Amino acid sequence: MTQTVETPVVPNREQDSRTAKRVTYIGAWLDGLLSVVKVAVGFLVGSAALIADGIHSLSDLVTDGFVLAAIHYGRQEPDDDHHYGHGRIETLTTLLLGSVLIFVAGGIAWSSLSRLFSGAEVTAPGLWAIVITFIALLSKEWIFRYTMHVAKRIQSRLLEANAWHSRSDALSTAVVLVALIGAQFGAGWLDAVAAIVVGLLVGKVGWDLLWESARELVDTALPEDVQQQMHDVACSVPGVDSVHDLRTRQSAGWVMVDLHVVVGPKITVSEAHEIGNEVSRRLRHEFPLLTDVIFHVDPEDDAGEGDPSRLPGLPLRPEVEAALNERWYRHPVWRTLNELQLHYLDSQISVSLIIDDAVNQPPQCLASQLKALACDIEWLGHVEVMFITRAASSSMR
Repeated sequence: MTQTVETPVVPNREQDSRTAKRVTYIGAWLDGLLSVVKVAVGFLVGSAALIADGIHSLSDLVTDGFVLAAIHYGRQEPDDDHHYGHGRIETLTTLLLGSVLIFVAGGIAWSSLSRLFSGAEVTAPGLWAIVITFIALLSKEWIFRYTMHVAKRIQSRLLEANAWHSRSDALSTAVVLVALIGAQFGAGWLDAVAAIVVGLLVGKVGWDLLWESARELVDTALPEDVQQQMHDVACSVPGVDSVHDLRTRQSAGWVMVDLHVVVGPKITVSEAHEIGNEVSRRLRHEFPLLTDVIFHVDPEDDAGEGDPSRLPGLPLRPEVEAALNERWYRHPVWRTLNELQLHYLDSQISVSLIIDDAVNQPPQCLASQLKALACDIEWLGHVEVMFITRAASSSMR
């Protein structure tokens, strides 16, 4: 029976970058046009809210430039100086974008409060100013939806942030529209109140962007449920006994994970490594945004014991062989040794000796003799003797 495996859609960074630039260019042209129109009309009709909204559109144009630069450099492939890519450029730009929004929000709110308390009179803006503001509202809502659609498709946190920047402009334009209608009917104070509301909306979006980008810069992990899904996928691989120390972090919408995979204590290195490769393949299949999967193969579950490299180590093969040779060099098993296997388990070294079947003693007796000759070695664990025969290998501990 043939089994069909669904292949995930792997993101194409170059194509995604072109798409992100295209939608940002469209937004930039629209922001530039709306900024000029809003500020000009605002001065003509004496509307502080409309002028503030025009400044907000101008800030959109400035940040569009930051976004274009970040997309160009942030989605480049890894190089000699940036082994993990350039994704942090997008994160830093998002941080800057949030800061600009908060700065703009403060300026709008301050000038509007001053205008409100001064009691400055606001004249009726006229029908044509209301119509222009309504068209601007529809335009900003359209560019928000278009940009957000592209951001979700290419998984760009920066582009999503820029989309919300456009949405904040759409919301502020809606508030301004209400204020202009109110001023048209004699409620001029609504203009200053609307400008303050616009400032608060812009500040809220800026704070959200700052918070999300800061969390990414300090390597905040993925949500617990996503980590559990990754854990379950890894544990489903045949040969995996358990998984621990699974850690995740993000960079510009991409995800990196490292984990410890516990396998059978006496399987070969190549088999253990291939099990780890299969864990990596399945994780990438289930989570296409993964850019780096680093696995560490463990022969036993050492979760919670800390970094092994900071603990006292056991002797390596040259020292082990020298110590065993000093005690076993006269024994027939040692003289007919075909292969010596070392297993580092339970803070000891278990030894498996593979020999020809020329020694006419049971493997259990031979193992006991060797163990007795080396009883002074603290790190020596189990001793095992195995015969090589044509039919099969027999072993006793």
